[in-house]
Amino acid sequence: MTALDPTARISASPMPPRRKAAAYLALTKPRIIELLLVTTVPVMFLAEGGVPSLWLIIATLVGGALSAGAANTFNCVYDRDIDAEMHRTSNRPMVTGEISPREGLVFGAVLTLASTVWFALVVNWLSAALSLGAIVMYAVGYTMLLKRRTAQNIVWGGAAGCMPVLIGWSAVANSVSWSAVVLFLVIFFWTPPHYWPLSMKFKDDYAAAHVPMLPVVEKFVVVARQIVAYSWAMVAASLLLVWVNPMGWLYLVTAVVTGALFLAEAHRLHRAARAGEGPTVLKPMRLFHFSITYVGILFLGVALDPLFYLPLR
Repeated sequence: MTALDPTARISASPMPPRRKAAAYLALTKPRIIELLLVTTVPVMFLAEGGVPSLWLIIATLVGGALSAGAANTFNCVYDRDIDAEMHRTSNRPMVTGEISPREGLVFGAVLTLASTVWFALVVNWLSAALSLGAIVMYAVGYTMLLKRRTAQNIVWGGAAGCMPVLIGWSAVANSVSWSAVVLFLVIFFWTPPHYWPLSMKFKDDYAAAHVPMLPVVEKFVVVARQIVAYSWAMVAASLLLVWVNPMGWLYLVTAVVTGALFLAEAHRLHRAARAGEGPTVLKPMRLFHFSITYVGILFLGVALDPLFYLPLR
């Protein structure tokens, strides 16, 4: 423990370089980055109407990884106090003292600069602006302003997680179309049904850290009702893409089948919550895990549809 940061548990001996590097990598939350990039590449295929250049795909992924890493790093620095209170986050590098707050801020700033310059010079200026906007939205809008103040934090703060869709489209077209906006809305409405089941599972953790996630301040049945509402909005947005963009049968079937399965799982959770069942019987993580499968399959449909286009009429 140090006088500078009471949340940190710092070892007296210097860390080996490999362990230090691993700690820096952990700050970026690589698993979250993977999920964000899953939505980027398919949108590039749709914007191109086929296969974009391999170099452009790689360049966009590199810039996106740097951008998401920067946002996640700033989140870890600011949230180190509540991370120390939560069991599932208590081993993050800012809590253990493997990375100091100053080191974290510098690392986040370097990643921000690197991602912005990379996008501007290698991709285009619009993608650079969207990338920088995503970092600010997550680090300031969600982490600093919303997360500790409102139960709707993940709804509005989750908009930052939708930005890779716009970045992927702009990387190819150097513009943002209505198709990209519709896919943005799909992820926007997907975020609460994805994250609130996780919050239900770790309700006690969030309560101990005084974070007003919706399952902390409302009964599970209220949370489940909102999950159902957002799920229907998400599926409606996914089908709206067929009207906005000339999508074929492959995407339509993918959206209908995966959407129906998602709605079935959301309604299952709602029925269990109405019956007054606890978290163990509710099994909210079933929806959490399926939500990841859903977004992966849906966006695979987005990518494959222009390659195997079968017109609806």
